[in-house]
Amino acid sequence: MIKFIKKQPPVRLIAGGFMLAILLGSLLLMLPISLNDGVKLRYIDSLYTSVSAVCVTGLTTVDVGSTFSIFGRSVIAVLIQIGGLGVATVGAGLIMLMGKKMDLKSRNLVHEAMNLSSGNGVIRFLKQVFITTVVIELAGALLSFAVFLQQYDWKTALGYGIFHSISSFNNAGFDIFGLGTSLEPFRDNVMLNLITSGLIILGGIGFLVIKEVCVKNFKVKKYSVHAKVVLLMTGALLLGGTLFIKLTEGENISWLGAFFSSVTARTAGFSTYSFGAFTNAGLAVMMLLMFIGASSGSTGGGIKTTTFFVIIKSIVAASRRGEATVFKYSVSKEIYKRASVIAFIGISVIASSTFLLALLEPHIAFQDIMFEMVSAFATVGVSTGITADLSLPSKIVSIAVMYIGRLGPLTVASLWGFSKTSLVRYPEGNLAIG
Repeated sequence: MIKFIKKQPPVRLIAGGFMLAILLGSLLLMLPISLNDGVKLRYIDSLYTSVSAVCVTGLTTVDVGSTFSIFGRSVIAVLIQIGGLGVATVGAGLIMLMGKKMDLKSRNLVHEAMNLSSGNGVIRFLKQVFITTVVIELAGALLSFAVFLQQYDWKTALGYGIFHSISSFNNAGFDIFGLGTSLEPFRDNVMLNLITSGLIILGGIGFLVIKEVCVKNFKVKKYSVHAKVVLLMTGALLLGGTLFIKLTEGENISWLGAFFSSVTARTAGFSTYSFGAFTNAGLAVMMLLMFIGASSGSTGGGIKTTTFFVIIKSIVAASRRGEATVFKYSVSKEIYKRASVIAFIGISVIASSTFLLALLEPHIAFQDIMFEMVSAFATVGVSTGITADLSLPSKIVSIAVMYIGRLGPLTVASLWGFSKTSLVRYPEGNLAIG
């Protein structure tokens, strides 16, 4: 068995690690100690919650606050942390914590999981990731604690603050208030809105970008192409999303609410307004933002900002019969092909799962079903309110979509097998397209 595992490529070990964490989490959440007194939980709902936590999605079929005890919430928080950082990263961290050396297999796993450009400096990067995570989540917990302390006793406020910080930075979108309304009671609390938005954005831009910003002291000219694209796209999507959401929802949403909705659409899952009350145009804006998602090497999902940027730049370049360039660097055809595959698989997963749910849940409006599946694939976690009403087969479909979304389209595609590159080259054929 051990020899078989060692022979597996990194992507399969990562996928298996996520699956193992999900199964263990679902079993722990079924324990009586994980549930509030008098609460009974079906295994499918326990599994769904575990998948949503490990995949840092936030979709839930039960209200977390009223269902799970302090122990159960702690289990969910740990699952979120594992899902946000990645199973390989957490495992490597434990190896380092025990004072053992990481072998080549472990380094390759981290390299694959974090989308690093090379395998050099993996240990140093891991240390930076853990330090960054602790510092940001601790700061977020203290700031959130100060807000919650205004309404709750200090013990409750502390618990809420720690959980909220972990959930926000890892773009999970879980809340434990027991109200079933996410952050709607705090829609006018500017402080909490800004704290949550800051944590989501930091988690969404990725550790590589955070490192560059800190090391290079905000000197944009010295940033790598990746960091420049991530920051540019993040700013553009946040601003554009805010304007379009406010435009489509009008007086039904404040500017603060529009900004927070734009932020949370980037795979976070919190809500200060009910998305069930959004117009179809507003839902369309949200779905586009969710589909694009966060950035590579981050705690968020979606096809990623860099993928979307490369596709747009390449399409524009092709229409002009020129070469796609990014900040005076050319975009290789290999990167464009990978970006196209990611987008195509993402659209295919959403389309097929939406079709399945439309068959399984004919009484639910199509736009609500599509919104749910985009949210699941992009590991966002926002919903128009249909999650709890899904049937068993529909929950299984949603679980599969969340799992695919967290692993990433390319990882899922590569799980089918690995073949050696063919040495045979065929002549190019002419096809009439367009």
